Amino acid sequence: MKCFHFPSSGTSGERGVSAGGGGDDGSGSLAVRVPWARTFSFASSSSEARRSGFESGSREDGDYSPPATGWWQGKRPEGLRAFGFAELKAATRGFSRTLVIGEGGFGCVYRGVISVSGEGNDGGERGGKTMDVAVKQLNRHGWQGHREWITEVDYLGVLKHPNLVKLIGYCAEDDERGIQRLLVYEFMPNKSLEDHLLARVPSNLSWAMRLKIARGAACGLAYLHEEMDFQLIFRDFKSSNILLDEEFNAKLSDFGLARHGPAGGLGHISTPVVGTVGYAAPEYVHLGRLTAKSDVYSFGVVLYELVTGRRSIDRNLPRTEQKLLDWVKPYVSDPKKLHIIVDPRIEGKCSMKSVQKLINLANKCSTKRPKSRPRMSAVVEMLNEIIETSNKDSVARGASSDMGDFDGDDEGKMPLKESCSYRNRILDIKELISLRRTVSKLEWKALAPGSLVWLSRA
Repeated sequence: MKCFHFPSSGTSGERGVSAGGGGDDGSGSLAVRVPWARTFSFASSSSEARRSGFESGSREDGDYSPPATGWWQGKRPEGLRAFGFAELKAATRGFSRTLVIGEGGFGCVYRGVISVSGEGNDGGERGGKTMDVAVKQLNRHGWQGHREWITEVDYLGVLKHPNLVKLIGYCAEDDERGIQRLLVYEFMPNKSLEDHLLARVPSNLSWAMRLKIARGAACGLAYLHEEMDFQLIFRDFKSSNILLDEEFNAKLSDFGLARHGPAGGLGHISTPVVGTVGYAAPEYVHLGRLTAKSDVYSFGVVLYELVTGRRSIDRNLPRTEQKLLDWVKPYVSDPKKLHIIVDPRIEGKCSMKSVQKLINLANKCSTKRPKSRPRMSAVVEMLNEIIETSNKDSVARGASSDMGDFDGDDEGKMPLKESCSYRNRILDIKELISLRRTVSKLEWKALAPGSLVWLSRA
């Protein structure tokens, strides 16, 4: 699902910050933007900058969150490798269409192989170690792509967490062919959560795996919201932005729309509305009020996707089922109806007690009142409890299946196999009595015991 700009009649440009102040430096932010905007001669026209409507990924000029490190002024981001365009072109076999692993409003993502033995346009020494990477080539036309490129390099150059995708390096070259802006990430072999939920890949996600992914994504958001010196609002949290490594660990990706939160996490920021239809919080869509609780709402939507195996909005379904939150609403309050919304691929293979608890958590996260939504640190704790419940139920189910030969828990109860044999003998006697009343003596003697048993089981 693509990212869209939501037109909002009450929002025009950046309107500052309400109670609590802004995460940006007030007057300093304007001083940063003006020289930065004038430095580059390839800015798009004002008509392009003012695009509106449901257009993929578009944003207003006033919606740029100034980078904190100021690396574009000559400072190179620490720990990031600067690639040459020729090196990345060779790594992706000339940006071959056969290596495309993703595509969106920003451009294409290619799978590539780079050398890790050294840096340089030739890819380093021949015969050295190599690694698989994902190379995102941003659209060369337009101002928006460059701003999102700046945002990603700035944030991912500083943020380090196991549940955030790792940015390896970048490429920034301007030549006769135009602007070349590329980003190089660690390669995620298991693609995105959306790919698995929509069955674009052959594997089936078990219930335990879904809970693991939910906890990993929650830890990533909790880090952005509560564990840094400044608060960062992801602003485009969705299943396609949750990537999975070889062990199905969740990692958040695509920070192009990320935004500094209000100082101390208090109040809200009024900003033009961007995000993805079906995931954006209602107070953000209608009023342009952005807080960390907007991400919490999006997280609740993804939890429902994990339970149901459906996307937030699917126009291919019947009209009453197209919007996920509207469809699940009649069933979530009745435990007897939960099976209706559970993904058929995991039905009967998961603990319904843990399903109920996850749905309750999804309800808390996606409530319309932002203040009623939990913080992401609290969400992580609740997910840990749900995983513990699921594990206990799995162990209990495994123990009962290991007993196998026993029917029930009572000590003096007959083993299951003997019980079945006993029932069969009783059935044979009853059938013999009923048959004796209906057949003659001659026919009765002709009946063999084996044939009677066969008749009774036919």
